[in-house]
Amino acid sequence: VQLQASGGGLVQAGGSLRLSCAASGRTFSNYAVGWFRQAPGKEREFVAAISRSGVSTYYVDSVKGRFTISRDNVKTTVYLQMNSLEPEDTAVYYCAANRAGLLRATLWDYWGQGTKVTVSS
Repeated sequence: VQLQASGGGLVQAGGSLRLSCAASGRTFSNYAVGWFRQAPGKEREFVAAISRSGVSTYYVDSVKGRFTISRDNVKTTVYLQMNSLEPEDTAVYYCAANRAGLLRATLWDYWGQGTKVTVSS
């Protein structure tokens, strides 16, 4: 499956952005999808994941209540709605998919290119 992330940009603290991860190729609904981010000088970290059906989600504590992950299997797209953005959210955001369907997978099979999010204070 090929993944294409988009929607990044520059936003002021307290603002919102919606990232999209568009998939093509194999049956999209067979994959759990996650969002990750990598800030300058830091390791990549997990942000959120969503199950194949979209019923189950999982978030890192730092974004709970501010970010919402969702998916549209007809449009083969996963979204990350980011509200109340903080400068600490500044990073390159990546989407990834895993065939195992796990939300807390250690192995993610496919990765998209990143989309940069910059939150100014």
